[in-house]
Amino acid sequence: MSTDTQIIERSRREPAAFAELYDRHSRLVHRYAARRTNEQIADDVMSETFLVAFEQRVRFDTSRGEVRAWLLGIATTLLKKHRRVEAREWRSFTASDAAALAEHRDFTPDAEARLDAGARMRSLGSAVASLSKGDRDALLLYALGDLDYEGVAAALGIPVGTVRSRLNRARRKLQRATELQESRRANAKAAHGLETRDGRDRTAAPSAR
Repeated sequence: MSTDTQIIERSRREPAAFAELYDRHSRLVHRYAARRTNEQIADDVMSETFLVAFEQRVRFDTSRGEVRAWLLGIATTLLKKHRRVEAREWRSFTASDAAALAEHRDFTPDAEARLDAGARMRSLGSAVASLSKGDRDALLLYALGDLDYEGVAAALGIPVGTVRSRLNRARRKLQRATELQESRRANAKAAHGLETRDGRDRTAAPSAR
């Protein structure tokens, strides 16, 4: 089986060979774009990603990293024009949506170790939407694109050290959001318990006399 790099090299002589890359990675690109926006936008982003990649295949540097990182980097750039939709989708994501995502996710085996991958991150949708563009791109390429630090760096064209800084910053912000969520749940639970106890006390008062 040919590697991705070999397919690109062959496609420079035989353009039709590029279709093999589409067959291998179109689902990944579509899934990544859909989880950041919606299915309709994902269809357009996926098609445009492979069109851009095909046009740029001659200039692809085979030493720069994985081909899938290159493709996801193109998709990330194309998603810039859909920032408003993306932010709205993240903020409006519900608990049931998160549960469905968790049930149907098909991440790589180590995805469980990734920061707030899938449903856990969706539960913090507003916090993710509030991240800076650079931090959010790094986080989502890592968590939803199944890329490692080097892959994220290749996709965004930045040093690995910058990727680490962005992910650490995103982690801190999401951790604060998690702690705030937990605090609110605890306060709501305590308030509900107090109301329930007060209700029982008032009901029992007449018989006590």
